[in-house]
Parts: sequence; structure tokens; C-alpha cells
Amino acid sequence: MLWVLAVGVVTLIGAEIFLRLRYGLGNPPLYVADARTGYRLAPHQNLRRRGNRIAINAYSMRGPAIAPQRAADTLRVLMVGDSIVNGGWWTDQAELLSLRVQTALELLKPAQFQQVEVLNASANSWGPRNELGYVLRFGTFEAQVLLLVLNTDDLFAVAPHSHDLGRSPQYPTRRPPLALAEAIARRRKYTPSVELQALYDQGSDRVGVNLEAIRQLKQVVEAAGGQLAIAMTPLRRELDGGPRDYEQVARQRLTAFAQAEGIPYLDFLPQLQQTRYEALYFDHIHLSAEGNRWVGQALAEFVAEVWHPSPEAALPPPHAPLGDLW
Repeated sequence: MLWVLAVGVVTLIGAEIFLRLRYGLGNPPLYVADARTGYRLAPHQNLRRRGNRIAINAYSMRGPAIAPQRAADTLRVLMVGDSIVNGGWWTDQAELLSLRVQTALELLKPAQFQQVEVLNASANSWGPRNELGYVLRFGTFEAQVLLLVLNTDDLFAVAPHSHDLGRSPQYPTRRPPLALAEAIARRRKYTPSVELQALYDQGSDRVGVNLEAIRQLKQVVEAAGGQLAIAMTPLRRELDGGPRDYEQVARQRLTAFAQAEGIPYLDFLPQLQQTRYEALYFDHIHLSAEGNRWVGQALAEFVAEVWHPSPEAALPPPHAPLGDLW
């Protein structure tokens, strides 16, 4: 019987090594709770998932270390968004949407700049209130442009929270003891907490609240001497049959809001409907590496077209009126 036990132990050790080396299990990206953002990626992480490198800097950005102050010869863009911008485990660090924008913008930058930096402040399932919270927490890093990248679902995002942080296998706060333990946890059906379900069951106008968050984000960015621009990527099913009725209404509200507020807005739905978009999507919502290149080029052209110099801020960004959104 000892040989049976030995075979079992060797099999488990082999499975553990395989899951770690092949899939990166046992070392997931970790999250921390935050009163403003609800949650964000824990700072100072460097790991691999399914062969793709994931690096998180001191400011919970997916990217290399940065200086909080912008160099005078640099055009700096702060991209904020959800998993579209973040890229998740399926996107290698070298294929990030933010890096694609940076590469394309290098060729389009105004003559007074020697270099371009595109910062990536994002996390899975963030919405406008999470992104506003991030800027309130860390500031704009002296970016001349803050590029808010939304997808259709973001218009219906709930308030920032950390209810399922550390409970959901998608949002761990500590390393699992074994890669096998993580694999088992991810295969189990997960039921959201009562508190999170209550947020989704609220009958408030979530679209209106999220538009107000964008309006307040514009205030904060402009007070810091920057400019806000918005881009929207559609769900893949919207490219086949068009948005559903409630999505179309929400999109129309965003378009009217951006026009009223004077915010440059790029909606990718018409562009993608006129191209062969199948290879541009990784799944029903997220972009593939090719999609990041395609969308990144268009975003760089958008930034280069809409950016214009603005005076430095004379007043600090307002804080007091923002409490109602939480």
C-alpha cells in the first residue's frame, strides 16, 4: 500500500508543478480594498498567468514604475477603465491596449514633445465611479489627457464596493496555499454575497449616477490642468444585432451628455460594424491582441485630434460634493 500512497503523492506534486508552470495558478493577481475605488490591484506585483506577464506598479497600474510628476518634454495620457483596458490574464504586458496607444501616439505626438507615456489605471469590472475614485485617490499624474475607456455594460455599473473581495476566486486578497487549491476554487460555482446582490437589486437610475460620476471626473481633470476624453467599445453581440433597447437608450444618454459637457467622445460601434471584427475580440466583450492593436491605433488618432494645450490648474480639485456617489 505504501507504493500506492507514493504514486498518489508524486501525482499531486506533478499536478501542482504543471498548474504553476503551465497556467500560473497558485500566484494570482491580488486585490486590496479601497474606500474610494472599492477595490484595486495590489501594488508591486510581477507574475505570469498562462504565459502572459502581468506587472503592477506602486500606483496599482498595470505597467512599469512611473514618476508621479510628468517630465516637461512628455505627452502623458492617463487611461482609466475596466478589464478592456486592464487586459486580464489573457493579455501579455507587451500587448496591452495602453501600450498600443503609446506606440501609435509616438508617431502622432505634437512637435514640442520628445516622448509619450500612456498610463494604465484599471481593474476588472470597474465603472465610472470606481475610476473617479481612483483619480481622487491618486490624482491625474499631471497627464494632459485622461482617456476614459468604457464599454456598454459600464453605463450600468453599481457603486464601488469590496463586498466579495477575498471571497470570490476572481478577486483574491492572498495567495492560495497550492495551485491545486486555486484550480478547485475556480471550478466551484460562486454565489455573490447578499450585500453585492443588494447593490444590483437597487432601483436607482444607475446610468444617471454614472454620467454624474463622469461629469465630476471632468471637473477633477480640468482642475488639474488636463482634458477628459471618452471612448466606448461595444459588446460583440451589439455588432451582430445592434444594442438592445435599454442599451440604446443608455448610449443615447451618454452621447447627449458628452455633447452637452463638451467632452470629446469616440463610439467604436459604427466603426466596428463596418469592419471584419471577429478577430478583434477575445470573447463576448474583451479585445484580442489584434483588437488592442486596431483599437489602440484609433485611440491614438483620437487623442492626437482632440488634445489641445490648457492652462495649469489654479485651484485644487473639489472633494466635498462627491460623497453622494458612494
